[in-house]
Amino acid sequence: GPGGYTAALYAARAGLSTLVVEMLSPGGQMATTENVENYPGFEDGVDGFELGEKMQRGAEKAGAVTAYEEVKELDLAASPKLVRTRKHEYRAKAVILAMGASPRMLGLPQEEDLRGKGVAYCATCDGMQYKGKVVAVAGGGNSAAEDALTLSKICQKVYIVHRRDTLRAERSYLAPLEKAGNVEYVWDSRIEELLHDGRLTGLRLANVKTGQESTLTVDGLFVAIGRKPETALVEGQVEMGPGGYIAAGEDTRTNVPGVFAVGDIRTKPLRQIVTAAADGAVASKMAQEYVAGLA
Repeated sequence: GPGGYTAALYAARAGLSTLVVEMLSPGGQMATTENVENYPGFEDGVDGFELGEKMQRGAEKAGAVTAYEEVKELDLAASPKLVRTRKHEYRAKAVILAMGASPRMLGLPQEEDLRGKGVAYCATCDGMQYKGKVVAVAGGGNSAAEDALTLSKICQKVYIVHRRDTLRAERSYLAPLEKAGNVEYVWDSRIEELLHDGRLTGLRLANVKTGQESTLTVDGLFVAIGRKPETALVEGQVEMGPGGYIAAGEDTRTNVPGVFAVGDIRTKPLRQIVTAAADGAVASKMAQEYVAGLA
C-alpha cells in the first residue's frame, strides 16, 4: 500500500537495500477505489489501482525490489530479523510493517461486486462522489456517527441504519447529529439485501424486533462497522493497542527495536492515503537511523 511503497522509496533513495514483500498487487485498500479524489496533486482524481502502480514504479526506480510472495512467518526478535515466505527466507536489520487494515463487511451477496458501485467503506475517501445524493450509513458506533456527520455536509439525505434503538457512539457525536437536519435514523433494522441494477439502487431492510420488511431507496451505502487490522503475523511479538492495532506513535516505532509500523495498521487518529504515505517517509528515516546505529 501507500505506506509500504513510500517507505521503500525513501529507504532505497537513502541507499538501503530495500525489499517489499507483496502478496497480490500494489495499492492495498487504495487499489479498490476507482476514483481517489483527496490525494494531493490529482485535481481530477486518480484511479486507486493506477496510483498504487505509480508508487511501486517510483520505489523500484529508486532501487527497491518487489517480491510477490505471501509472508507466512515473522521473527522480529531474531538478529537479523526473519521474514519467511513459502519460497524464501529473508533476513533484515529493520522491518517496516505495512499490512494495513480491511473494512469489516456486512457479508451480503453482491457486496464485493458493488464495491465502488454504490457500496463504500470510507466517507472521507468517497463521500464527494455522492454530493447531493441520498445515502445510508450502516452501523452505530463512532465510525458510523463520524461518517454520517461527514456525509450530512455533502449529501441531500443521510439514513443511519442500526440494529439497535440507540447509537453506541460517544456523546460528542450525538449533538452534531441532532443538529444536522438531513440525518434520519432507521432503528432496530438490519440490511437483508442490496438492490441494484449494476449499481446500488436501494436496500431491503428487516426490523429485528417485528420481522417487518421495508425498502429504502438510496444512491450509496457506507458500511461503518469497524476495521480489522492485518496483525495476525505479529501477534504476541509487538505491543498492540485498542482494536488490535499496533501501538506506534507518529515516529512509527514499535516496542521492538528496529520494527516500525505504518499506515492503517498502527494506532492513529486518521487513516488515509496521505497519512499512510507520511508514515512511510517517517519510518524510513527511523529505519535509517536504526541501521546506522544512531537509534
